[in-house]
Amino acid sequence: MQNLVGIFLILMSGASFGAAAIFARFAYEGGANPTTLMFLRFGIASVCMIFIMLMRGNALPRGGTLLGLILMGGLGYVGQSFCYFTALTLTSAGLVALLLYLYPALVTVLAVLILKEPMSKLKIAALALALTGTVLTIGPTGGGKPLGVILSLGAAFIYSVYILVGSKIAKQGTAIQSSTVIITSAGVVYAAIIAVQGASFPTTLPGWLSATAVALISTVLAVVTFLAGLERVGPTIAATLSTIEPVVTVILATLILDETLTPLRIGGGLMILLAVIVLTRSKMG
Repeated sequence: MQNLVGIFLILMSGASFGAAAIFARFAYEGGANPTTLMFLRFGIASVCMIFIMLMRGNALPRGGTLLGLILMGGLGYVGQSFCYFTALTLTSAGLVALLLYLYPALVTVLAVLILKEPMSKLKIAALALALTGTVLTIGPTGGGKPLGVILSLGAAFIYSVYILVGSKIAKQGTAIQSSTVIITSAGVVYAAIIAVQGASFPTTLPGWLSATAVALISTVLAVVTFLAGLERVGPTIAATLSTIEPVVTVILATLILDETLTPLRIGGGLMILLAVIVLTRSKMG
């Protein structure tokens, strides 16, 4: 039952993260730029998380756990998003997304090398299936500047380390405590960036609603469910299940933004879902 709950939480997190691209599109149309959107995202989310902690009577983690969570937010989350959004200015969005979704493979390799996590043939098969499905779901991509490729790989590597570190640190406190520190730390860093660079806030109501949705759905809900699921299923399963995110993005883009859903992408989405089913059955024995 514990594994099943963990799987459900990771899938919910992936779906919430997958919706972020749609919300961001409307926020940009409303006048926001990426840096300001990230400031609003983590700023609004941090207020919500602090309120939740106060209502629950939770205390902040202490010592090394607190420092680790601060670094996860201030360096991990900020570093990953900086690499990702900078790479988007240098190469195609499809290529950036494809390279980012190499992180399940990186997590698997790092978990085996560093955490000595056992690697079964079933995990390897499911991982290969999910990665192949991700390639097909995102679709053909064009080339880009070498720096864009390097930054994309940097985003994937940072996120991989974030997952591995989170699998250890998150166990020292609750998902709410960990999420609050991580999100608030990222918000403080982006606030400093905005203070230096200036901000471009949304100028329309849909823009503000979309920015709020990025904060509440694609940050608060997504991060809390991911950390809670990570505690239950471990980093390799969590990373592989998270590949459902591009499937959700493609489906929502087709339904809401009228983007074309090709047979290739349908096949890729089915492969990712099949990988999720394989992993689910393996965790349930």
